[in-house]
Amino acid sequence: MTGFAVRPDGPARPTVRSSGSLLVDNIGELLTNAPGAEGDPLGLRRDAALLIEDGEVAWVGPARDAPPADRRIDAGGAAVLPGFVDSHAHLVFAGDRAAEFAARMAGEPYTGGGIRTTVGATRAASDGELRATVARLRGEAMRQGTTTIEIKSGYGLTVADEARSLRIAAEFTDDTTFLGAHVVPPEYADRPDDYVGMVCGPMLAAAAPYARWIDVFCERGAFDVDHARAILACGQAVGLGVRVHANQLGPGPGVRLGVELGAASVDHCTHLSDADVDALAATRVDCMCAEGGHTATVATLLPGAEFSTRSPYPDARRLLDAGVTVALATDCNPGSSYTSSMPFCIALAVREMRMTPAEAVWAATAGGAAALRRTDVGRLARGARADLIILDAPSHLHLAYRPGVPLIRQVLHNGVPQCPQ
Repeated sequence: MTGFAVRPDGPARPTVRSSGSLLVDNIGELLTNAPGAEGDPLGLRRDAALLIEDGEVAWVGPARDAPPADRRIDAGGAAVLPGFVDSHAHLVFAGDRAAEFAARMAGEPYTGGGIRTTVGATRAASDGELRATVARLRGEAMRQGTTTIEIKSGYGLTVADEARSLRIAAEFTDDTTFLGAHVVPPEYADRPDDYVGMVCGPMLAAAAPYARWIDVFCERGAFDVDHARAILACGQAVGLGVRVHANQLGPGPGVRLGVELGAASVDHCTHLSDADVDALAATRVDCMCAEGGHTATVATLLPGAEFSTRSPYPDARRLLDAGVTVALATDCNPGSSYTSSMPFCIALAVREMRMTPAEAVWAATAGGAAALRRTDVGRLARGARADLIILDAPSHLHLAYRPGVPLIRQVLHNGVPQCPQ
């Protein structure tokens, strides 16, 4: 069944949902992310089944009690979990920065300066070329289990190029983010105040109809705290939610700025002070707010960036032990993290960031949903969107235990099996 999901802040976008009922049964291990026994953040069920109707989860329970359905998928005793929620990705770009990667592997430090290389290539690309890149990367991600993805602008940095980047992104996701404040482009190098004025004025006006979020790279060499605060406040004034690139390249004020403004997520969080951790922990809530949405500021960790830049990994253990809500995302971009694989990021988080496999899988599903303030994804409970992954493995542990192995046997999005691309 095909319809249109009409978003108040952007164009209508086609969506496909299943018709009739579909039973997924013979599930050896089902991860629901619904509250389970103490010490079980994944809401794990054994020998389970799941019924899908109209693109949503209609029933979850023991396989022996499964209701009849029009169609059936036999999971064959495999593990089933929610589709991954990638809450930080930069997919609208052109060009290639493989030489920059090779230089870093040879010892050159990462400074973020290569962003301007991608800006030049993106401005020169046609709409069709940009759309093809997004489609290719979105397909890659889907095949690896990502059913929800956030897509940022930020490689156009002109009024027209930022608006078209978001217009194209909105064809692929509901979670689009205006990142006109990625870096100051070369033509404004000596006039950063003028560029900030343009971002807050005509660029925001052109971009906002296609965006749900606004983001700023609050970092040395990008935007200082005063500029970042001004830009984010302008976005909030027109109804955009706040996200912040913070504390990636060194200590700084970005995390606490995000908390101050009620950001849904502060992303990277590589260099944190005790005050940063305390500020994040103070936003933590153990349940949803009365309106059904998440209210904590999430720390979104992007281990693909540290892998690709040979930088120190964030200390996820420190954040988790302090009670901070943590998400994992790919940061897929052509310069510092050219991966679309959430399983790879899960493996890195377990090996390099001291997360348990359960914590990493939760962060890649429910954590990503919290970072996007979504309650319809990242879980498999009645009323949730029927986005799920069937692994070619008996347990979620294999995602970290067998890194680099293609373990995603099947992906369902809105209850519809996705064909390989």
